[in-house]
Amino acid sequence: MIKKLFSYLQHNYYELFKISLFVLTAFILIWQMPSKGKFKYEYSKGKPWQQERLFAPFDFAIFKNDELLKKEQQALVDKVYPYFILQEELNKTGRERLIENFKKESKFDSTKNLPAQNEQLKLLVSIYDSIQSRGVLAYHPAIEDLTAVDPIHLVKNKVVIDRKFGDVFTVKSAYDHALNIIDTLEGDTKSLFASVLANSFVQNLNYDKRMTDAERSAAIAQISPTYGMVQQGELIISEGELVDDEKFAELRSLQKAYEQRVGTLSEQNAILAGQAILVFAIIFALFFFLRIIRRDVYDELKKINMLLLLMLLILLPSYFILDFNPQLIILMPFGLLPIILITFFDTRMTMMVHLLTITILGLVVPNPYNFMFAQLVIGFVVLFGLEKHNKRIYYFRTSVLIFVGYVLVYMGFNLIQERNVDNFSWMIIGGFALSALFTSLALPLIYLLERIFGTITDLTLLELSNTNNPLLRELAQKAPGSFQHSMQVANLSEEALFEIGGDTLLARTGALYHDIGKMDNPIYFIENQMGGYNPHDDISATESARIIVEHVTKGIEKARKAKLPEQIIDFIRTHHGNRRVEYFYFMEQKAHPGLTLDERDFSYHGPIPFSKETAVVMMADSVEAASRSLKNPTEQKINDLIENIISKQLAANQFVNANITFKEVNTVKKVLKKKLMNIYHVRIAYPD
Repeated sequence: MIKKLFSYLQHNYYELFKISLFVLTAFILIWQMPSKGKFKYEYSKGKPWQQERLFAPFDFAIFKNDELLKKEQQALVDKVYPYFILQEELNKTGRERLIENFKKESKFDSTKNLPAQNEQLKLLVSIYDSIQSRGVLAYHPAIEDLTAVDPIHLVKNKVVIDRKFGDVFTVKSAYDHALNIIDTLEGDTKSLFASVLANSFVQNLNYDKRMTDAERSAAIAQISPTYGMVQQGELIISEGELVDDEKFAELRSLQKAYEQRVGTLSEQNAILAGQAILVFAIIFALFFFLRIIRRDVYDELKKINMLLLLMLLILLPSYFILDFNPQLIILMPFGLLPIILITFFDTRMTMMVHLLTITILGLVVPNPYNFMFAQLVIGFVVLFGLEKHNKRIYYFRTSVLIFVGYVLVYMGFNLIQERNVDNFSWMIIGGFALSALFTSLALPLIYLLERIFGTITDLTLLELSNTNNPLLRELAQKAPGSFQHSMQVANLSEEALFEIGGDTLLARTGALYHDIGKMDNPIYFIENQMGGYNPHDDISATESARIIVEHVTKGIEKARKAKLPEQIIDFIRTHHGNRRVEYFYFMEQKAHPGLTLDERDFSYHGPIPFSKETAVVMMADSVEAASRSLKNPTEQKINDLIENIISKQLAANQFVNANITFKEVNTVKKVLKKKLMNIYHVRIAYPD
C-alpha cells in the first residue's frame, strides 16, 4: 500500500503540487477573511419588500442616517464659540515701539516743555493700553464668517472670558477707535498722536484652532448615533410593504447589528465554516475551469502562480481595508486586476478570474449587490478599453474610463434608491477618482510581473521590434545582408500567422533576432558576401559547417547578454531545428569518398520548433534564404522551391512538437508563394 502511494506521488507530484497551490490560496483567503455574519436579505429604498414578514431576531438600536447625523453635528458645531488667545506679552513690545516713536517725533528732552510732554506720553500710553487690552486680531480664515454680534471665547491669563466678536479690534478698527478718542485734542497734539499710533498696534489676539476643534469634537461625541430601539419579536416589515425611509433605517440598522454581532462560539464557527465552503467552491471553480477548459494555462505552473498571486494582491488588501474601515473600500483599485490579466491573457480568462475574485469579495463587502454590479461594469470597461493593449496611452485612457464607469453606476443606484440627487456625495466621487488613479500602477506592476514570471507582453515586444534597438542596429552595421534577410523573414512570418491565427507580434520580433549570431562571422554567410570572394573556399567543409552551425549558439549567447526574453531566444534556438547542413555534408562526402562522417558535426543542435510561431519562422527563414539563389524567378520556380523546402522539413519531423496542422502548413505555403511573387515582381501565368 505504501509502495503504491509512493509510486503514485512520484508519478503525479506535479499535478498534486498544482492542486496544493489552489488549496493553499483558499486557506490564506479564509484565514484573512473578515469573520462577520452576512445579512441574508437584499432590499432597496423605494421598492417593495419581496421576502416574507420579517421579525426582529434580537433587540437592536435604530441608527440615524448620515444626513440626519450631519445636520445634528452641524447644529452643535455652530453653537461652539471659537477660542482666541490674548498674548499680553506682545503689548510690551508694541508699547516700547510707541514710546520710541513718540520721543523721536516730539523731540523729547530737547525742549523746555518736558512736563507737558510727559503728560502727553502718559495719555498716549493709556489710549494704547486700553485698545490692546481688548485685543487686536491676527487674521485667520476661520474669522471671515463671524459677525459683530457672534460670541467668542477670549482666553486671557488662562482664564476664559466670553465676549462679542465686535468687542475686539482689527489693526484698522483699533486705529479708527484711537482717532475717535483723540478727536478732542488740539491740532498739533492730535496729529502727533495719530502719527505715532499709526504704526504701533500689535496683533495680540490669535485664533486657537486646537481648542476650538477640541470643543467641537467633544460636542459631536455627545451625539447619539441611534434614536430608538426595536424589541425582539417585533414586526419590522411585511411582504409587499414599501421600503420607505423609516423601514429602510430599521432594515439597515438590523443589517449593521447582525454583521457586527459577535455571537456565541458556535455561531462564529458556523460563519467560518460557511465562508470556507464558499471560498473553496470559488477557488476550485477556477481550478476546474483551467484544468478542463483552459489546459494551455493549466499546463504552465508560472501562469497558475501569476493568477493566484494577482487574486491575493487584490483580496488581501481589501480584507485589511474592510477590517479597518469598510467605507474606504471604494479607494481599492479593483480595475488593476482585469487590466493586468488582459495584458498577459485573453478576454475570457480575464473575465473569469475577475468575476471569481469579486464574488469572493461579495461575501464580505457592504452592499454586495451594488459592489458586484459596479465591478462587473468595470471588468467590461477594461475589456473594451484594452482590446488593443500595445500602447501605453491605452492604459491611461482605460483609467479614465474606469472613473466614468464608477460615476455612472453610482449615479444610477443613487437615483434608484434615493429617487433624487440630493445625497450625491463628492467625497465618494473623489474616492472613485483615486481608485481610478491607482490603476495607473498597472504599467510598473506589469513590468515587474514580466521579470518575476518570465512572461512577455505586447509592450515589450513592440520595444524589442523597434529596428533602432541596439542589438538590431549592430546587426544592421556588421551583417547588413543578414539584417535585410531578417526583415523579410519577419514580414513573411507576420503575414502567414495573420492568416492561420497566432501571435504575429511575437513571431515578427523573434524573426528579427533569429540570425543575430551571424554578427561575429558575417562574411561566411552568403547574404553578406559582397563580390565573388567566398571564404569557405579556403577552409574544409567540416570547418565551414561548424561556423554555420555555430551562429545559433552565438546568437543565444548574444541574446542572453542583451537580456532578451526567453520567448525571443526560442526563435534563435529553433529556426534550424536539428536539421543537417546538407551542402557542406555532401561537399565533405565528395572530398572524402568512403569516409564515414559523423552527422552531428554537420547538424544543428535543436530543439525543433514547439509552437506555431517558431514553426512558421523556420519555414519563412528557409524559403526566403533559398529564394535568393533563384535566377530569373518565375511562378513555377517559386512554387517548386517552397513545396520542396517545406516538404523536406515535414519529412524531417521538424513540426511534430508544434501545434500547427497540415491545413495551416498549406495556408502558410500559399502566403509565402504570394509574398515572394510580389517581392520578385513575378506575374501570374494565366492559362492559354
